[in-house]
Amino acid sequence: MTDTKSERRPRRDPSGRLATIGDLIGTALAGLVTGAVLLLILEAILSLTHVSEFGDTSGWLAIILPVWLFVEEFRAEGFGASRVVVALLGAGFAVAGGMTVAGLAASQFPTLVSGLVGAAGFTVVYCLVWFYGLRWLNDRAG
Repeated sequence: MTDTKSERRPRRDPSGRLATIGDLIGTALAGLVTGAVLLLILEAILSLTHVSEFGDTSGWLAIILPVWLFVEEFRAEGFGASRVVVALLGAGFAVAGGMTVAGLAASQFPTLVSGLVGAAGFTVVYCLVWFYGLRWLNDRAG
């Protein structure tokens, strides 16, 4: 048998933050997919027990795991004004982007699908603003 070197995924830097944009987006989207699957199971149970119709639950509930990841990234960054500024800007742009995409999808799809689309838009926008904004501000501030 040959020895193979396995690299830990996702990669983290010495402070505990995710090291690359691919790792951040991949981990966040994996959490979003996990939340979506759990939400679909909940939706199926509610539908089978005649509590509600399938598709009535908000798809935004799937964002719980990505938000948890973002909180852990915020904590791993350490103290400083740059993390607060970037987190606030990221949240603002992410909410605007997610709500825009969800609003566009709401006219064609049920609440579940439009919420999932909005949650995906939120996740991707926040990842981009957090990763690149934080590194840009850290480079500028020294």
